[in-house]
Amino acid sequence: MKFEDIEIEDVDFEAMLEESFKKSESRSDLVTGTIVKIDEKDNLAVVDIGGGRDANLNLDEIKDEEGNVAFNVGDEIEVVNQGRGRISYKAALSRVALNEFISEYDEEQEYIIEGVVTKKNKGGYVVEVDGLEFFMPRTLSYLSSKVDPIGKKVKAVIVKVDKEKGSVVVSRKELIERDRAKTEEIVASLLENKEPVIGTIKKITSYGMFVDVGGMDGLVHYSQISHKGPVNPSKYFEEGDEVNVIALDYDKKKRHLSLSIKDANPDPWSDIDAIIGVGDTVTATVSNIEPYGVFVDLGEDLEAFLHVSEISWDKNVKHPKDYLTNGEEINVEVIEIDKEGRRLRVSLKNLLPKPMDAFTSEYRVGDIVKGTVTSVTDFGAFVKVGPVEGLLHNQEISWDKSKNAKSELNVGDEVEVKIIKIDRDAGKISLSKKALEDSPVAAFAQNHKVGSIVTGIVKDKKDFGVFIALDENVDALIRTEDLHPLKFDEIEKGQEIKGVISFIDPNSDRIRVSVKRLERQEEREAMEKLNLDQDDSMTLGDAFGDILKK
Repeated sequence: MKFEDIEIEDVDFEAMLEESFKKSESRSDLVTGTIVKIDEKDNLAVVDIGGGRDANLNLDEIKDEEGNVAFNVGDEIEVVNQGRGRISYKAALSRVALNEFISEYDEEQEYIIEGVVTKKNKGGYVVEVDGLEFFMPRTLSYLSSKVDPIGKKVKAVIVKVDKEKGSVVVSRKELIERDRAKTEEIVASLLENKEPVIGTIKKITSYGMFVDVGGMDGLVHYSQISHKGPVNPSKYFEEGDEVNVIALDYDKKKRHLSLSIKDANPDPWSDIDAIIGVGDTVTATVSNIEPYGVFVDLGEDLEAFLHVSEISWDKNVKHPKDYLTNGEEINVEVIEIDKEGRRLRVSLKNLLPKPMDAFTSEYRVGDIVKGTVTSVTDFGAFVKVGPVEGLLHNQEISWDKSKNAKSELNVGDEVEVKIIKIDRDAGKISLSKKALEDSPVAAFAQNHKVGSIVTGIVKDKKDFGVFIALDENVDALIRTEDLHPLKFDEIEKGQEIKGVISFIDPNSDRIRVSVKRLERQEEREAMEKLNLDQDDSMTLGDAFGDILKK
């Protein structure tokens, strides 16, 4: 029941009621008259109401549903004399029905009516119920003067019937005060006992549920539904469901009863260690899917969070909905229990076969495989091979050092690569694309050895030395200490430098050249040539002989 339109006034009810009855008698006399004329043009009938008096009756009052006049000239008809030559047939019908109701009224029985306010006067209101008009004094209406009552549906109880005067008085106030007393009794009982009671869900909203407890509605806020925390009530309940509730508080001014479902049920967190432990495998139901993870219902009024990173061993999970659906049952492993924060974390991937185990059972270092590029970064590309992803580093893209992952590859490309390293413990796979091609350094090494004199063009300068190009995709390093007699500061890109190979390793694709060693090597070669140019017949004895002769 609504109370916002209640207004209480101190008024002399008896005097007002008597005044209302007098007015009713003076203008609503029930008489029997005779129709003397029917004038369809002016839409009226002239009725002789006795005493030499004629009165006009609106013809619409005696027409049937098809618009035909139901009476003829000479017919007797009961009407209510409304004064000033006006009468009403419909009011007479209502008056007759009211008299019949009054005659059959049982004072031992309570009558609760539901009708519509049709009229108002200084004393109160007329409430029409199935064609009967009852009087509701203003002080018994609990209707505010600020509210227009006409057309308002009201519920009231009959408090007085005057058979002599043909009037019925009803009271809305009586029912409201009864309801208020009942409400206070229910609230007092709920708050005093603090025991769970059974209630029936009447309405579900986005912010909670209205629950009927013994004829009174209370609100279960969405934060008071479950020990899991705030939940959407429509996901767990339906209107008509019975639930256990406990009263929390009652606001007398707002007449608002607060209820709790979660306080009426045991708190699982009070004995969580006996219910679940880290490492346990449990069956859960997917209850809510978000981009960052999934909430799962473990039962026992417990909810856990399954982070997106714990759904699959695949590191490229774009959205959990690609793997799970609401309502789906899954097995998960408990990986964290935060008692203080009342939070549980679980993992799905921990119960799935590890991709690295599957990979190493099928592939070995040196295998040539095909994979799909899943992502491209500044340092290389990740390629999915079977159940895992391997790194194809920029250095392993091509023997041409100007090429890298971003210049050569796109996500979705299928590439053929060679497995060059498997780190099972770290879960890392290293791949190479250039390993499938002949090494330019290996080809160069077939014709050049340590000690070979070469000429290269300066490509780059670093603090530790100078890089020179010896051939296509064949570079060499001249360390700073090996540049003598050249001066580091005077060397420019594009300059031609001659040196000798001091180190060459085709497997690591590395060559070092030394200018300083070239100078010593050239001196040695010149000495050897000089020796060769001398007389081969001259012996050591000859040489000493010549000296002795001197």
